[in-house]
Amino acid sequence: MRRATITRKTAETDITVTVDLDGTGEYDNQTGVGFFDHMLDQLARHALIDMTVRATGDLHIDDHHTVEDTGIALGQALAEALGDKRGIRRYGACHLPMDDAQVRAALDLSGRPYLVWTLDLPTAKIGTFDTELVREFFQAFSTHGGITLHVDQLHGVNSHHIAEAAFKAVARALREAVEPDPRRSDAVPSTKGAL
Repeated sequence: MRRATITRKTAETDITVTVDLDGTGEYDNQTGVGFFDHMLDQLARHALIDMTVRATGDLHIDDHHTVEDTGIALGQALAEALGDKRGIRRYGACHLPMDDAQVRAALDLSGRPYLVWTLDLPTAKIGTFDTELVREFFQAFSTHGGITLHVDQLHGVNSHHIAEAAFKAVARALREAVEPDPRRSDAVPSTKGAL
């Protein structure tokens, strides 16, 4: 069963994340940060990963710790659910258009975290949400999930559209990468024999 639950508790946040990689994209995400919940919902729905997030954090300071620590916990949950990665496709990519925005995501579930990020969000805020936290989330997610992740903006002038296109593009790439490979369901997808 490719499922995992991670709990992360610090002086700043208390977070529990549950994922099921073989789900249908059902979600129930509650972080106290409205726009971020909306993005997590998109991630779950378009990756077809069932996801539940419960997060409480020091939102009286700002949203930073809650968003970053959710990325850490989600990355850890993904890594645990994947296990030794036997039988997965490993790689995924997507060009995602959303109105004025087009974002390309490509990823490798290699165990070697690396983030390449070329998004330029033209506003400092989307509602009350700090746009710089979009990158912070994906940095934490890629680091703790062991993901080589490239997220590139090809077009876009609206910050909401660009950010949402990024979450959806990563989701679609992730869906492809975690899918079982029917041609090699017994093998780790690496000539090294391990990821």
